[in-house]
Amino acid sequence: MKKIFLLTAVIFSLIFSAEVLGEEKEPEKPSVAAHGAILMDAETGRVLWGKNEHTPLAMASTTKIMTAILALESGRMDETVTVSKKAASAPKVKMNLSAGEQIRLGDLMLALMLESSNDSAVAIAEHLSGSVEAFCKEMTAKARELGAENTIFETASGLDAGDHHSTAYDLAVITRYALNVPGFIALTNTYSANFSSDKRGYTMNNRNRLLHEFTGANGVKTGFTNKAGHCFVGAAKRDDMQLISVVLASGWGADGRAQKWVDTKEVLNFGFNNFNFETLVTADEIAGQMPITRSRCDAVDYAFNFGVRAPLADYEKDDVYVEFYIPVSIQAPVTEGDLVGTARVFIGEEFYQEIPLNATSGAARHDFKTSLEKILNAYIGLTTSQEVDIILPEFFAFPDILPKT
Repeated sequence: MKKIFLLTAVIFSLIFSAEVLGEEKEPEKPSVAAHGAILMDAETGRVLWGKNEHTPLAMASTTKIMTAILALESGRMDETVTVSKKAASAPKVKMNLSAGEQIRLGDLMLALMLESSNDSAVAIAEHLSGSVEAFCKEMTAKARELGAENTIFETASGLDAGDHHSTAYDLAVITRYALNVPGFIALTNTYSANFSSDKRGYTMNNRNRLLHEFTGANGVKTGFTNKAGHCFVGAAKRDDMQLISVVLASGWGADGRAQKWVDTKEVLNFGFNNFNFETLVTADEIAGQMPITRSRCDAVDYAFNFGVRAPLADYEKDDVYVEFYIPVSIQAPVTEGDLVGTARVFIGEEFYQEIPLNATSGAARHDFKTSLEKILNAYIGLTTSQEVDIILPEFFAFPDILPKT
């Protein structure tokens, strides 16, 4: 299928607000003490609110979200870990492992995520990658793969070291991925656990207060260091909306410890109170018509390849529009399903989604050459089953569209 590559952009507003009475007001934004914070929808990745969300900050034990991702994806939960001297000497918070102790990797994961044990983080990293340094390189590489471009891991535990840092946005991106890793939500939602090594028994209790204090809470991880202050990556799901919150450096001392929960609830409540999913584009919906040349047809319909929905606040519904990038016309032949252009969905000035546009029907070519071929093939077909492919001189010109007969 040939195309004339002169593109035009057609813009139209989606019909959301025709029946809305009055102008919707923008809701009051969250007020938090955190130096960096974000609210992200987990399904779409849309950022619903942010405060210094791209500012590099220390992130303390929220680091362990990535440690857990790599460990779970290794598929080695039933392996036995032999604890090294380095792991046993990790600073508090720790489960007090001893050098030479043997323990199941899956049990170390419970200590990692429920009580944020630093010795378990070191033991996991060494077992999986041979050293903490090698494991941290894998953590940083995984962050880049997920789109967390402003994150560097220099410890598996989150303790301050070198250029160890992330951003609220990057941690939300990492957590969005983590929520879909098999076993992750079950791990972070475990209230308590009992297990044993070859030397002693352990009891772990989840330190995530959000699980008890916020309806729908299902994650994720606390964190504190002297550099990072009190941090928390939270998650909650109500009905069909899964939200992710991140608050970094909500404060220090007892006040900061309490403030991270206040900040987290403020951010999540803003999301659940003000956003609902709306269908922006319906799959296979006819989006328009495109002129077609060298065919008996004048035009061919095109439709959206897939549907799009987004979490929207009421005031945003008036601001949704779609831009179409399509040729001025296309040449036949066209086959049903052919890509004929693209559409770009915007929410105000925010680019949201690109969608392929496909022809909804086919159109056979009809010009002098194809008409002549049909006549000759019909004639020759009386005596032979072979078809003729006419080769004409290059200087022979054809009109773009023949008159319909």
